[in-house]
Amino acid sequence: MGNSSEIYKITFLNKGKVYEVFVKQVYQSDLYGFIEIEDYVFDERSQVVVDPSEEKLKSEFSGVKRSFIPIQAIIRIDEVEKSGVSKISNGDNVSPFPVSILGSKVDRKDS
Repeated sequence: MGNSSEIYKITFLNKGKVYEVFVKQVYQSDLYGFIEIEDYVFDERSQVVVDPSEEKLKSEFSGVKRSFIPIQAIIRIDEVEKSGVSKISNGDNVSPFPVSILGSKVDRKDS
C-alpha cells in the first residue's frame, strides 16, 4: 500500500473513542505489532459550519509526521476514492479484538 494517488480511511480505537482519519500512506511497521500511517489528509473545503471533531483531529495530528497504531486497535482500513471528514465518535459498542501479539516467542528461552 502506498501509491501517492491512493487515499486510505483508517478507523481505529484510541482512548475509548473511535477515530476515523484519512491518510496517503499505510503499511506494516518494522515495530512489531503496529501499523504505520502517514501523510494525513484533512477536508480542506470551505465550510460555514466547521466539524468540531475534525478540528480536534487537525489539532491533535498537527505536526505529526507518522503514527504507529497497535494492530489490535485497528477496526478497519479502506482504500477510498477521495478523503472525507475525519471524525472522532464514541466507541460505546466497539471493543478491541482480543489479540496476543507477543505469542510464544517471549516465553521461549534461547539455547
